[in-house]
Amino acid sequence: MFRIWGKLWKENHLLRDTVIECTDNSLNRTRKVYYCLEEICDEFDLGKPIWLEQNKKEFILHDKVRFYQDSFIEEIPFDYLEMQVIEEE
Repeated sequence: MFRIWGKLWKENHLLRDTVIECTDNSLNRTRKVYYCLEEICDEFDLGKPIWLEQNKKEFILHDKVRFYQDSFIEEIPFDYLEMQVIEEE
């Protein structure tokens, strides 16, 4: 099982959160991450953020990433979207 925790933060307050599961074992880890990000964005009614180089490095090092305004095309009403791997088998 692969699970990611998605959180919206504004001024150090958690606005919303969700946990997305990917049970498709035919997908590689990268595809599972993209699938979970898409599901998080659908649930929060957001456009998908762009993976900048700093986002990729942060996720590879910590299994956690924050998408700020510079990763989104439209204006966002929060400070950042955080995504963290919480379970991986």
